Amino acid sequence: MSPEMVISWAEQGVFTVLLVAGPLLITALAIGLGVSIFQATTQIQEQTLAFIPKIAGVLIALIIFGPWMLTQVLTLAEEIFSNLHQFIG
Repeated sequence: MSPEMVISWAEQGVFTVLLVAGPLLITALAIGLGVSIFQATTQIQEQTLAFIPKIAGVLIALIIFGPWMLTQVLTLAEEIFSNLHQFIG
């Protein structure tokens, strides 16, 4: 197994992780920004106010994007297992 192959598989793995985590992180970021703007305009200074909307938003995003995320991870796992003979020797 050459160093180029290791770098290629690591690159694919990192790209898949970022691709799968992206929708959930963007959802949490958008909801957190919205709650922060709401807190700033109403002058509510409660630190824990953003947690429940973020959790609910991430769960909804997980329900929406879950099948796609699972497909992406399974595709990478399928590629790894189908090329397993290249990793040995």
